[in-house]
Amino acid sequence: MKNEDEKSKAAVKVDSTLLKGLKILETLASSPTEKGVTELSLECEMTKSNTFRLLRSLSILGYVHQPDGKNYSCTMKAWQLGQRIMDHLDLPAIAAPQMRKLSQVTGATIYLAVRDGLSVLYIDKIDSTQPIRSWSLKGGMAPLYCVGPGKAILAEQYKLLREQLKGELVQYTDKTITTLQQLDKDMAATLERGYSIDTGEYRERIMSFGAAIKAPNGEVLGALGVSIPDINLKDGDLEKICIAVRDAGIIVSAKIAES
Repeated sequence: MKNEDEKSKAAVKVDSTLLKGLKILETLASSPTEKGVTELSLECEMTKSNTFRLLRSLSILGYVHQPDGKNYSCTMKAWQLGQRIMDHLDLPAIAAPQMRKLSQVTGATIYLAVRDGLSVLYIDKIDSTQPIRSWSLKGGMAPLYCVGPGKAILAEQYKLLREQLKGELVQYTDKTITTLQQLDKDMAATLERGYSIDTGEYRERIMSFGAAIKAPNGEVLGALGVSIPDINLKDGDLEKICIAVRDAGIIVSAKIAES
């Protein structure tokens, strides 16, 4: 016999017309070019007549248009809906459980940060439980390119922000990245790893680590950060912190997708 969860899932029916319309919308959204009815019908495995009817409905509702009078592409309406949802998100509340977990796992100072121009703004924090600790106020700011949460955000938006950083790479310590060529490599490594590392680039002997928080559409909403004096690090702590902050960023991003 099916258990109750299986029965519940079996009882759920998805409206086929809605499903097909969303499939067309997602196909157009992922395409770099406009698509015609025939091409869409083949990709979405629908008849041409059904595809045309759904495109007409989506056009009337403002989700697709025909820039060349023939082929179809998405409008910004779906993005606008997403933005309205993002405006109502309570990021600190969503991130709070993972911030507490990071605090318990690392004993370090934990930050929730968002981008403000070329700086990172700390909108929430949990203080370290250690006698020797790093210190930044809630509401404090730091340069994007040399602290953990800032670097995590910057890596995701690097193509957009790289040119703006020219002439802005001020040296704070002997470990600060001061050239775009160095930053290029660091940002690529950050994306590949899934977390950022500040080796003491903003404050001497204060290391920090960050992981981006992203919306389902890939938009960067902020980042989680772990900040710790290097004197507090024991064998194995570095890897433990990196994995913990990376996983926390993934979990918070998943929670946002569920919201």
